[in-house]
Amino acid sequence: MTEPLLLDDDARLAALRRLEILDTPLEQPFEKIVTLVRTVLAVPIATVTLVDRDRQWFKAKRGIDASETARSVSFCTHTIQQRDPLIVEDAEADPRFAGSPLVLGPPFVRSYAGVPLRTPDGYNVGALCAMDTRPRRFSPGDIGILTNFANIVCDELELRMIAQSDHLTGALTRRGFVEQVELEIARFARYQRPSSLIILDLDHFKSINDEHGHDTGDQVLRHVAEVIKATIRPSDVLGRLGGEEFGVLLPEAGRDDAVTAAERIRRAIEARPLALVDRSSLPVTASLGIAPVDASTASFADWLRAADAMLYAAKEAGRNAVRSC
Repeated sequence: MTEPLLLDDDARLAALRRLEILDTPLEQPFEKIVTLVRTVLAVPIATVTLVDRDRQWFKAKRGIDASETARSVSFCTHTIQQRDPLIVEDAEADPRFAGSPLVLGPPFVRSYAGVPLRTPDGYNVGALCAMDTRPRRFSPGDIGILTNFANIVCDELELRMIAQSDHLTGALTRRGFVEQVELEIARFARYQRPSSLIILDLDHFKSINDEHGHDTGDQVLRHVAEVIKATIRPSDVLGRLGGEEFGVLLPEAGRDDAVTAAERIRRAIEARPLALVDRSSLPVTASLGIAPVDASTASFADWLRAADAMLYAAKEAGRNAVRSC
């Protein structure tokens, strides 16, 4: 019987999002692994593949030019539906893959071995893959080697969850930010000192990615993080909560001070469009929601819920706005 976790694709995608790894730059640990897979198993193609909702994206790759392909034609979408490795000795003889453009056209995959990449909470977010352009039988020893390399990939993914600093923006990771927020909640419970939480979301960020590409989207995220860091106090805490959403924790700041700080952040972002390589500029704005800590704030989730409601109100007001409880 299939495990429930393997059937819950929405929860699997949420686990993938928590890794904050999609569309990130090259990283040496993953690059080394695909190089080793190709060398040790003597295959022309090796990838660390992450399976998104409608695409498969290659975190690292050898022997393939594309950075992503449609999920509907991928081998890996089948790999993540099981716990054991998926082995295809001859794709042209397998009805699941015989008509795939990846088989009929570049990179002309004829045989495939993929080991699921499993997160600590049990979700298969992708696969470590070895592929050949000719029919091939992968031996138990080959699969054992590939599985060991896949375990190393999973360890690297877990380290990303543990890391405190977001590699792209330099802000705290969600995990690191949550820890700081919870310390502030405990401080309020003990000393009743004021503090506020700002949740900031970039306006129309999907359109930026769609129109200008993910590299430009990454530049926008780095740029905005730099603007925020230059605007907030040394005692304030900046975190990247995921995607284009940031959090700012303001110790010793009540509602009025937080509104002033949020408006300062909003104006700074609006006033500094991103300079592009063609010497044009890309306007960027943000919507911000504020929630001061109070007696009902028992956890990060409580505080986030209150600030998120205000963020939604700011977006409903037309974006590029600040709203507070």
